[in-house]
Amino acid sequence: METPSVEVYLRLRSGSGLSPKTPEMARAGLPGTWHGVTVLHGDEPVGMGRVVGDGGCFFQIVDMCVLPEHQGRGLGKRIMEELVRELEQRAPVGAYVSLIADGDARYLYEQYGFRLTTPASVGMHRTV
Repeated sequence: METPSVEVYLRLRSGSGLSPKTPEMARAGLPGTWHGVTVLHGDEPVGMGRVVGDGGCFFQIVDMCVLPEHQGRGLGKRIMEELVRELEQRAPVGAYVSLIADGDARYLYEQYGFRLTTPASVGMHRTV
């Protein structure tokens, strides 16, 4: 379980349908990983997830993905289990952990204690 290389990161993102990133973006962003998970099938990376954040107050789960041909086998659950376990062991009590759930992925995240923020607040984003 580790942060993926730039090449693996780019391949898993594009192969699983996440928005593409450039090699420059990946090289700049991956070192900011607080905890990363890469799932292998044999020697082949087939899924990943990362936690990024300030190490104290705020954390975000990002890059959750499993290649389509490996979905439905519990790999997303294994990734979440590892990320949540690390957060529970190392993050300070009271730290805020967020994520963006695409489609039905919210049902996976709910199994790990994540709840919708609405109506108290709504998630927002922008791209630069």
